[in-house]
Amino acid sequence: MSTQLKPTLGTLHLWGIAVGLVISGEYFGWSYGWGVAGTLGFLVTALLVAAMYTCFIFSFTELTTAIPHAGGPFAYSRRAFGEKGGLIAGLATLIEFVFAPPAIAMAIGAYLNVQFPGLDPKLAAVGAYIVFMTLNILGVSIAATFELVVTILAVAELLVFMGVVAPGFSFSNFVLNGWAGSNEFGGAAISGIFAAIPFAIWFFLAIEGAAMAAEEAKDPKRTIPKAYIAGILTLVTLAMGVMIFAGGVGDWAALSNINDPLPQAMKVVVGESSGWLHMLVWIGLFGLVASFHGIILGYSRQFFALARAGYLPASLAKLSRFQTPHRAIIAGGVVGIAAIYSDGLINLQGMTLTAAMITMSVFGAIVMYIMSMLSLFKLRKSEPNLERTFRAPGYPIVPGIALVLAVVCLVAMAWFNAIIGLIFLGFMVVGFVYFLLTGHQRANARSDVLLTGGAA
Repeated sequence: MSTQLKPTLGTLHLWGIAVGLVISGEYFGWSYGWGVAGTLGFLVTALLVAAMYTCFIFSFTELTTAIPHAGGPFAYSRRAFGEKGGLIAGLATLIEFVFAPPAIAMAIGAYLNVQFPGLDPKLAAVGAYIVFMTLNILGVSIAATFELVVTILAVAELLVFMGVVAPGFSFSNFVLNGWAGSNEFGGAAISGIFAAIPFAIWFFLAIEGAAMAAEEAKDPKRTIPKAYIAGILTLVTLAMGVMIFAGGVGDWAALSNINDPLPQAMKVVVGESSGWLHMLVWIGLFGLVASFHGIILGYSRQFFALARAGYLPASLAKLSRFQTPHRAIIAGGVVGIAAIYSDGLINLQGMTLTAAMITMSVFGAIVMYIMSMLSLFKLRKSEPNLERTFRAPGYPIVPGIALVLAVVCLVAMAWFNAIIGLIFLGFMVVGFVYFLLTGHQRANARSDVLLTGGAA
């Protein structure tokens, strides 16, 4: 059976995947950052993280166009640092993409619960897994077209949200007690700024997942840069707009520990029975669905690439008759559903399940960002003749900024989320032990010039 993915995606599809992977982060999750940093403290955090992501994407695009591989960061790190480098990046990416969907699925359940109070959010979350795993199995072209449509609707709805709440916006509401319970920029505020990092990263988390569709992109060296650059500009604009408008319409603290902050913010302006509110809930679901569906595509390609290269059981690299990695899609779904039903069984630093899943996912993302930027620097030295149709602007300063900010984020994450950090490290150790025990799988895996460099 074939293990080669087919190129069917154009620039607009890739933009839809890049933005769609992330856009649920504008609908929920980020407001937990207000709870630890306040509105002004979190604004500082979000601006720093936006700078990191902008520098990262402009640098990451060089790797994606030069090495268009379904493994994304796994492929870049393996080519730069060998098998162990690939292992670190591959496992970190897998953790990022497997633990993000349960958080999004729970938010889907919360949004549906607004309309149907009797509906169990967990049951709705599992239903979402079943529906969108099935859609991903039916074919990447169908999946990507669906992703594009729901992403456009989700972007439009965020613009509508900002327009509807704008008349109720007050800057004095936004700045009230804005420094993490401190009335001045002191130690408590600085601590909150760093503690809020995972929730600011949630604004942009997984945009890099479009790299995992690179094998399925038509002319990736041309289409991927356009999609990525347009995508990061779209997301930065929406993130800042949504955060500021939502924070200025009432008591922002009431929105800081819930999974549906936008409907609740809109209620303050238009009331509970307004048609605008019901529209936001229903169309807002498209934002959650876009990310949920897109990340399923992302985690399945990561499972697929690692299995094809011998890092995971080869059975996960099998393709269905629709030329999609169906077993990889199902594997990630099983882990996600188990995570949903772990709520209440595990108490992670007093966090809600959603906040814990976000934090776990962000640990994976930050490690992967660091490995990707290190790979960029290494490949510039070890493979100066590698064809680079897009080169990171401002090299080495721009990728250097991304790398330094990513390291700062990782240190802060480990300091403020020690228990989840240790669990993340435990997953990495288990993966390393499996790696040591399964050398025969990699020895028997088919040769892949994009992983090893070959004669490049």
